[in-house]
Parts: sequence; structure tokens; C-alpha cells
Amino acid sequence: MVGVTWTIGPESVTSPDAVEALVTYTTEMASRYYGRPATGPEVDSAVAEHPVDDLVPPRGRFLLARADKDGTVAGCIAVALVSEHTAEIRRFWVAPHTRRGGLGALLVAAAENAALGMGARAVRLDTRRDLTEARRLYARLGYEEIEPFNDSPYADHWFGKPLRRKLGHIPEQAASPE
Repeated sequence: MVGVTWTIGPESVTSPDAVEALVTYTTEMASRYYGRPATGPEVDSAVAEHPVDDLVPPRGRFLLARADKDGTVAGCIAVALVSEHTAEIRRFWVAPHTRRGGLGALLVAAAENAALGMGARAVRLDTRRDLTEARRLYARLGYEEIEPFNDSPYADHWFGKPLRRKLGHIPEQAASPE
């Protein structure tokens, strides 16, 4: 979306906007997994299977991206510490109408910044083979394939990246594409 600026910031996972973003994310992921629209019970089951109680400070963050012009939620990403110096990115979603505009990279950068703020020195994530656009983005952002770190039936690829503090890093708020 040309000319749109975004605010990316922390949000309680229990807020109405966060709950809606998580259900939208889960619906899309389940639909892509099944190759058809996911049913309500399938989405409910997937939400229950993946709790979000670790996405709260001090060891986790849930971030929403909102369009500055009207506050519309256009994406989400979560990050949680899984060890003293390693964080994991989860629940990364960008609304279809905003894709290919740079918002995904901004969300990942905001998650990395949040991970740094929690003391992480590295970040990792997993993804599925059908999420080709996500895998391309991760590679472009410096993520490299690593050994599997879980046995999730929904993971086919595992990525990792060392984190370094940089001058001019993207803050959690007021990010703008190109």
C-alpha cells in the first residue's frame, strides 16, 4: 500500500483487536494448511492448541501493526523468550491487501527489537513449506535455515538469526515502509 504509514506497538493478547488478529491469522493458516476454508470448530481447535499466555511481558510481546490514517489492524507478530538469550517469533501475519508493501519486514524488525529489549541475542522461528512468501522474506532479512528445534507437525523449515544492536534500529512504534 503506497503512502501508508504504520504504527507497530505492543498490545495485550486479550484486547479485542489482538483476539481478532489472532483468529484471522489462525483462520488463514488453517485454511492454507487444509487447502480449503477452515471451519469454525477447526479454528477454535487450533486457537486452543496454541495458547498465547507466554506472549506477555516480561518474557513475551504481542505486536499489532495499525494504519496511521485510521487505526485499522493490518498485521501481527509475537515474540517470546525461550531461553535466557534466545527468542522465538510466532504468529506472524500480514493482511492480504497490505502484502508486498514492506509491512512484513517492519513487523519482523519490530519483533527483533522487542527480543533485544528482553535480552535475546538470537531469534528463531519455524514455518511451513506452503508459506513460500514468508520463507523468501526471512531469507531476505538474513535468517538462515537451522536444525529443527521442535517437533511441530506444522513446521517444515526452521530459521535462526543472531541479533545485534544497531544504530537507527526500528523502534516498536511509528514504523513506515519505503
